[in-house]
Amino acid sequence: MTEHEDFNRFNQGSVVSVRGSVVDAHFPQRLPLVHNLLRTGKDGRIAIEVKTHLNSELVRGVALTLTQGLARGSLIIDTGQHLNVPVGKRLLGRMFNVFGEPIDRKGEIKGGEWRSIHRNPAPIDQRATISEIFETGIKAIDVLAPLERGGKAGLFGGAGVGKTVIITEMIHNTVGRHQGVSIFCGIGERCREGEELYRDMKNAGVMDDTVMVFGQMNEPPGARFLVGHAALTMAEYFRDDARQDVLLLIDNIFRFIQAGSEVSGLMGQVPSRLGYQPTLGTELAKLEERICNTAAGAITSTQAVYVPADDFTDPAAVHTFGHLSASIVLSRKRASQGLYPAIDPLLSRSMMLVPLIAGKRHFHVAQEVRKTLATYEELKDIIAMLGLEELSRDDRRIVYRARRLERFMTQPFCTTEQFTGHKGKMVNLEDALEGCERILNDEFSDYPERSLYMIGKISEAKKV
Repeated sequence: MTEHEDFNRFNQGSVVSVRGSVVDAHFPQRLPLVHNLLRTGKDGRIAIEVKTHLNSELVRGVALTLTQGLARGSLIIDTGQHLNVPVGKRLLGRMFNVFGEPIDRKGEIKGGEWRSIHRNPAPIDQRATISEIFETGIKAIDVLAPLERGGKAGLFGGAGVGKTVIITEMIHNTVGRHQGVSIFCGIGERCREGEELYRDMKNAGVMDDTVMVFGQMNEPPGARFLVGHAALTMAEYFRDDARQDVLLLIDNIFRFIQAGSEVSGLMGQVPSRLGYQPTLGTELAKLEERICNTAAGAITSTQAVYVPADDFTDPAAVHTFGHLSASIVLSRKRASQGLYPAIDPLLSRSMMLVPLIAGKRHFHVAQEVRKTLATYEELKDIIAMLGLEELSRDDRRIVYRARRLERFMTQPFCTTEQFTGHKGKMVNLEDALEGCERILNDEFSDYPERSLYMIGKISEAKKV
């Protein structure tokens, strides 16, 4: 909107009050609809989304930009439409904010198709009813915590344990294996993290089939709250119109809930338990239910999840877990041992790992791997106090198997070749299962442990 644009064709009103990000406006002619975008300030730079109607002439909205300089009595315009973002293949390789404006200094996106960020989920009768496993090419995930095609997986882990590396590898493998596209959505991201991820993905060569959308930490809560919906609108184009599989990565879903809590507080809603917004379940469901698979394609999501104070009974964690079909837990202890990816095999879980979906063989192998590693975990205290020699022969065999399984579950990534010097490997589920089976059958008991470290298929292990 420019200074010279004719405002007369728009529904006009005036600002009644400004309280931080909350703006009340009076519209004597016609009341704007909920979710309509309002513009005010110099050149219409201040964007406000209508959240509720106070009476027949008053609306209350939340600002998506800073309200600095906005005063009572200022002219405010109802654009008559929702916040729209661009869609299409022209978005690939670019980075956007919540308004669909590029923030990568590569020029503006003009013309073409733009769509509202507020869209309904795919109807139930259009969804695929068959549960399929989404192969990532990462052994530890595919064997022990397989992802669901069109499902949602939670990625749990602190700083420095490899979340970003796993995310970039999954993007790389999605492009290579599924001929799909990847969309990264940063909700409440630090600008440092976003810049580093953009640089890492460019260096790894996966940016050309990726779209990045950011609602940064310093932006108003309204913008952070809507950026997930903006990313999903872009993802739905690739699923429904381009008929491609989409990998949607969200970091961090807790910050979406946090932004909703801020918006709710600003709107004056009475908080529910532990200070969360009373509409937490509804808001999260509106976002999560749009992530699904249809006959045209699938949106498969991996979401970083922060658990407040490690309290899994926290309402934010409880509501999030209700939507997830897989949980991938990263372990700092395994990372310190050099066992990358540092996925904890005992804490990671998936609803796909049942005989009916994964198959009897996959289910049996995964159970045996988990049982072997759990027994090894129990024996570690005895080994530390008395030594390996004091164990029975059967227990020693379990320890040898477990240590070889741990090393076989490591894998060189394509996106880290330039740092490690190891050529990246993408491993089929069949090859990963075969390797685990042969180790469980003691076929590699006379191989040194290091021969199974950082390899792809089991056939790459060599006797030294």
